[in-house]
Amino acid sequence: MITSLLVANRGEIACRVFRTCRELGIATVAVHSDADADALHVREADTAVRLPGAAPSDTYLRGDLVVKAAQAAGADAIHPGYGFLSENAAFARAVLDAGLGWIGPPPEAIEAMASKTRAKELLGIIPLGDVTEDDLPVLVKAAAGGGGRGMRVVRELALLEQELAAARAEAVSAFGDGEVFVEPYVEGGRHVEVQIMADAHGTVWPLGTRDCTLQRRYQKVIEESPAPGLAPGLVAELHERAVRAARVTDYRGAGTVEFLVAEGRAHFLEMNTRLQVEHPVTEAVFGIDLVALQIRIAEGLALEKDPPAARGHAVEARLYAEDPAADWAPQTGTLHRLDVPGGVRLDTGYAAGDTIGVHYDAMLAKAVAHAPTRAEALRKLAGALERAAVHGPVTNRDLLVRSLRHPEFTAARMDTGFYDRHATALAAAAPDPHAPLAAALADAHGRSRFGGWRNLRSQDHLKRYRTEPDGTEHEVRYHHTRQGPAADGVSVVSVSSWRVVLEADGVRRTYTVARYADRVHVTTPRGDTALTPLPLLPEPATRRAPGSLLAPMPGTVVRVAEGVAEGEPVTAGQPLVWLEAMKMEHRICAPASGTLTALHAVPGRQVEVGALLAVVQAVVQEEEAS
Repeated sequence: MITSLLVANRGEIACRVFRTCRELGIATVAVHSDADADALHVREADTAVRLPGAAPSDTYLRGDLVVKAAQAAGADAIHPGYGFLSENAAFARAVLDAGLGWIGPPPEAIEAMASKTRAKELLGIIPLGDVTEDDLPVLVKAAAGGGGRGMRVVRELALLEQELAAARAEAVSAFGDGEVFVEPYVEGGRHVEVQIMADAHGTVWPLGTRDCTLQRRYQKVIEESPAPGLAPGLVAELHERAVRAARVTDYRGAGTVEFLVAEGRAHFLEMNTRLQVEHPVTEAVFGIDLVALQIRIAEGLALEKDPPAARGHAVEARLYAEDPAADWAPQTGTLHRLDVPGGVRLDTGYAAGDTIGVHYDAMLAKAVAHAPTRAEALRKLAGALERAAVHGPVTNRDLLVRSLRHPEFTAARMDTGFYDRHATALAAAAPDPHAPLAAALADAHGRSRFGGWRNLRSQDHLKRYRTEPDGTEHEVRYHHTRQGPAADGVSVVSVSSWRVVLEADGVRRTYTVARYADRVHVTTPRGDTALTPLPLLPEPATRRAPGSLLAPMPGTVVRVAEGVAEGEPVTAGQPLVWLEAMKMEHRICAPASGTLTALHAVPGRQVEVGALLAVVQAVVQEEEAS
């Protein structure tokens, strides 16, 4: 019987496991890096052990330190969460060798499925050999790990070697394993998976299906269960193949078998030998706690012969600190507020006042809605996210709301190219036109000595704001009358320092205003507008040399293109620097053909947003100067 459990992870998944432990009466132990010393998962645990350092390779990926932490804290067992060491067979063995319980499948099962190439061979699937023009497009994939790391779509044979090298480098950085392979790239498919739960007594549950088709950069954004629109025969086939994968590996615990479904056929992708990020939708539909089942199976529990019956539909959206309009660039800063209306499950590793740093994944939370039908679940989640107060760095919240309401998605006609086609439109800014006025009025009221307005006419007052993240600047003008504040075209119904009611074209709306050090958030039932107050006179712009390449986000320089040096020619679009931030890798490319006149990027260097990485002097400029 487990009485104390260490979670070898951080953030949202650690908090989620701790929640189940509290319900089961199990004491909890957290591990943390220096960057996570005051993180929510540390604050929620009964006991915490420091892993010195900040980089994952020095902390959460150090299995030896995690085992020592468990022993020092008196834990009986270790739960790996997902990511980090969750699919590391050597770590599982080290846990068992130390006399600790392991909340996961046997090391041999992890080993069997750890490499996507070996997993395919085990199931009788042969990876693509020598690639020819006839095989294009193909997908380069890392044999280890997941989360879209080490994946590249190749549509031109001439680019294959370059993409193989890039995938190997990214795989080594992410998983410590540079093995990659090539498989056919299936266009227009859907990503469908089957959750399994297996015990040590020969029972395997296939727990419905999940659709995880909406992805950006091969990382899932919206997931749902059951996968809509699948023929009963195809669902039965998916279940049979998932159960087979579990049986051939003598699997135990929670696992997921992933497929790409196209034209009514299922193509095996991989088996994840761990709990998945999207597991809450399965929990909602089947009315179970997968983490509790993991723990009980590790204690020897025998599952019932058949799983519980499925009920209704569930959908999950991943809320990220990122800017979809800027190539999904991760964002950092203080999370001032995170409130989602009731009736929706929110799994998060952050609370108000926490800092979103550069070292780890950019996911803030997962919001999950369950309802009798798919249409009701989509409506419920979209409405909750729209009304949510998410104050702090830029997020993908508006994109999530629009995705959940997009006709292609609501009709279940989506495929994995959904965001390739629609991301620009879905990420387009649509701030409330009266939000800057509401912010200005609330700010003026909050600064008034008497908490009200002078009962005199006055000349116009001016305030300037910039909406985030699109950067549009606004000038707000209002004046005082005997009846109170007024603005052209808008009736001011009431004002306080935090609440403003405006009426325009006969429609009255309430605006809730929250002010922070450098940002103002104006929230209505239709969404949230983030504003940055600006000085009345624009500040002079910092001058940069033409062709300057600036870091789009804080992060770490992971590599510089081979052969690139100051004074050497470069071509437009040529990748020069790779920057990694929050588990995502970004290429910094030459903006034009010319000469690299400066190179400040050095592998391993930490850079802040706006840091100068390199300068490319364009050929045109050279010709004009001569």
